[in-house]
Amino acid sequence: MLEITDEKFDETRNLAEELYKNAGRIRCPYLDEDVHFNAEGFEHLLFKSWNKSRTRGEQYTRLRLFPLAPLIISKSHTLQEYDERKLFVRQKINSRWEQRMKTVRYFVFVAIVKNVRLKVVVKEIEGGAKFFYSLYPSWRVVMSENGNQRKVFYSGDLETL
Repeated sequence: MLEITDEKFDETRNLAEELYKNAGRIRCPYLDEDVHFNAEGFEHLLFKSWNKSRTRGEQYTRLRLFPLAPLIISKSHTLQEYDERKLFVRQKINSRWEQRMKTVRYFVFVAIVKNVRLKVVVKEIEGGAKFFYSLYPSWRVVMSENGNQRKVFYSGDLETL
C-alpha cells in the first residue's frame, strides 16, 4: 500500500481544491450544456454521503485524479451509464435543511487518460443544473490468494461511489 504522508496529502488536497474552485463550469458535448463544479461535488470526493467520510487513501486517489475530470467532461461525446431514481435529497429551504423527494439523474462518462480508466459522474437533481458529482478509477488492483495481481471493477450505487 502506498504511504501517504500528511504533507503529500495536504499538497494534493490544496491543488485539487484550487483547480476545483477555478473550474467553475465546463461545457459537455454529450449533454450539450454546462456542467457546474459546486461544493457538493468537492465534498463528495471526501465523503461517501452526508457526514460519512471516505478513507484517507480513497480521498487521496480521487483528489489526485481530479484534474482529469474537467478534461473528460469537456471531451465526452458518448454516455457510458445512466441512472434515474427518486431519492430524498437534503436541501436548504427557508434557512433550514429539509429532506425532499426529487428525481435524481446520473450521467457517467468513461475515459482512459494517462493509462488510468476513469469514470466521471455528473448529477442532476430535479429543478437544478447538472454538476460534477464524482470520479473514481474504473478498477483497482488487488492481490489474489495465489499472490497474483488482478483487476477488480468498481460497481454499485452511483450515489455513494
